[in-house]
Amino acid sequence: MSVEKIITEWKKKQFRPVYWLEGEEEYFIDKAVNYAEHHILSEADAAFNLTIFYGRDANWADVLNACRRYPMFAERQVVLLKEAQQMKEVEKLEPYMENPLSSTVLVVSYKDKKLDARKKFTKYVKENGVLISTKKMYDRDVPGWTQELLQSKGLTITPRGLALIADHIGNDLTRIENEISKLSVNLGKRTSVTEDDIEQYIGVSKDYNVFELQTALAAKDLSRAIRIIQYFESNPKAGPAQLILPSLYGFFSKVFMVFGAGTHDEKTIATHIGVNPYFVKDYTQAARLYSYPGIEKVLLLLHQYNLKIIGVGAGSAEDASLLKEMVVKMLA
Repeated sequence: MSVEKIITEWKKKQFRPVYWLEGEEEYFIDKAVNYAEHHILSEADAAFNLTIFYGRDANWADVLNACRRYPMFAERQVVLLKEAQQMKEVEKLEPYMENPLSSTVLVVSYKDKKLDARKKFTKYVKENGVLISTKKMYDRDVPGWTQELLQSKGLTITPRGLALIADHIGNDLTRIENEISKLSVNLGKRTSVTEDDIEQYIGVSKDYNVFELQTALAAKDLSRAIRIIQYFESNPKAGPAQLILPSLYGFFSKVFMVFGAGTHDEKTIATHIGVNPYFVKDYTQAARLYSYPGIEKVLLLLHQYNLKIIGVGAGSAEDASLLKEMVVKMLA
């Protein structure tokens, strides 16, 4: 079951006694907890029947007693246990998990950790409630997820604009949602998101960004690549080296995959390497200009300079100097 399905069921007034939300992706956990806090109960019912605990300060006995109370003047009560990973002796809630109260909706946020599947505690949660283990979204899935979010708000965007947002923000889903909400408010009645909108409201330069650096390197345009790095040097937040190198490694890894596609058909190549067909020309162009040995060399350089950026064998060189040195070697 997904968080979206849980919320859909809640909207239909369908509830299980326990919802245990664990794992790496805070966005989905927070989304469910936030909905439970603000929407399961009416404002009047929440005054008497909403109890919130925080793991760092909560005592397991207090949580257990709250869950075993009956609702006041309402069908159900909601108990939220936030940041349960910080709670001492959380597994002492096991007796309640074994026999939960049907009139209580217990929602537990257990971030960056998972229950031990071998223990009775976990077995009871699964038998009597819902357990969802979230995983951090892969970078390759972020553009598709972002587009769905935009569509849910009635907005459209070009593939290039979508790439700008994904490359700039990465897989921080909470931040992506916040930025898109900001876009939606500022667009007013307009529904089409432009690159100018992204530059103005999110702060991503449409001309100087990781995506443009990637395009310059794909075309072996050294002067343009150096100009973009110089912009990053003057605006460190626009392109931290720690984010640039993984992005470039991802791009050239896909270029490397082009050689294994066994075809020149762009749609087939796009499917094979997992990119939007709109961008496939950048990958095929890079494959043609660099050749197979050249891409191997580029991937090795990216690995070497990633080590230097994190301080292995770089001496006192600044990040921008290392990036310039790297791209010169890549395009040599």
